[in-house]
Amino acid sequence: MNRWPEVVAIVGPTASGKTALSVRLAEETGGEVINGDALQVYRGLDIGTAKITAEEMRGIPHHLFDILDPSESFSVFDYQQRVREKIREISGRGRLPILVGGTGLYVQAVLYDFRFTESRTDPDFRRKMEMLLEREGPEALHRELARLDPEAARAVHPNNTRRVLRALDIVGVTGRPRAELEDEGNQRPVFRHLLAGLDMDREKLYERINERFDLMMDSGFTGEVERLAAAGLVDSQAMKAIGYREIAAALAGETGMEEAVELAKRNTRRYAKRQLTYFRNKLDVHWLDAGSGTENNLTEILKLLKEFDDGSRM
Repeated sequence: MNRWPEVVAIVGPTASGKTALSVRLAEETGGEVINGDALQVYRGLDIGTAKITAEEMRGIPHHLFDILDPSESFSVFDYQQRVREKIREISGRGRLPILVGGTGLYVQAVLYDFRFTESRTDPDFRRKMEMLLEREGPEALHRELARLDPEAARAVHPNNTRRVLRALDIVGVTGRPRAELEDEGNQRPVFRHLLAGLDMDREKLYERINERFDLMMDSGFTGEVERLAAAGLVDSQAMKAIGYREIAAALAGETGMEEAVELAKRNTRRYAKRQLTYFRNKLDVHWLDAGSGTENNLTEILKLLKEFDDGSRM
């Protein structure tokens, strides 16, 4: 296995079958699965994230699931560090790390040389920005971000001052926009990796998404959201996720439940489209047809691993 990749990543849109494929691959290769989904790190967010069950794991070790309370924040930088450490740990035991998930930025940050600067600030620059916020308000702060990093400004609402300040910190420390730094790092792999993606006919994917959300509702998703809301977590980072926020709004009487379900399905379909766009534009993915089934795709990945072993994909 010394010529195999250091990590295999399985990506794709929600409801494309990544979980089943990752377990089968782990069974065949002696691998261990690492969570590549931004929400499945949270305890209690089970039904709405389609989190793998103990039965579905089939005895395969799974890592970085249920490691945080929903009240805790978790940045891409935090995730990057935890997963890289876990990859090295698993490899050190002679096992194959299998990173699986649909959060493209998280997977990309692990595999490539993203050097996030959120953990650093220029104290003088930060004080200047905080004074601008206090003196002139969120709109003025956002205008300053638009001047220094227009792309970052377009991605964040002016009222989200925490994120605006974080984006400004990057410019303050580096003197360069975040996208420029990320594009630079995007070309430098940190690990020798095989990146496989699941795709399928768009209408079939959307049908799967709708059916899965109906199954979630039948499995008690409303109760899961109620428990999280009762714990005072409505405004937490985790509860802003698609599905949770729509059902929480219905439980709060802001909309009808039927309307909330349809809105959640629509938002999930749109998210799946964005996922595919991200993977295609940002990552060098070997695409597989999700519609061909888990076993056929397993065979294809095993062939790709053999090519790695032969040295043809070095």
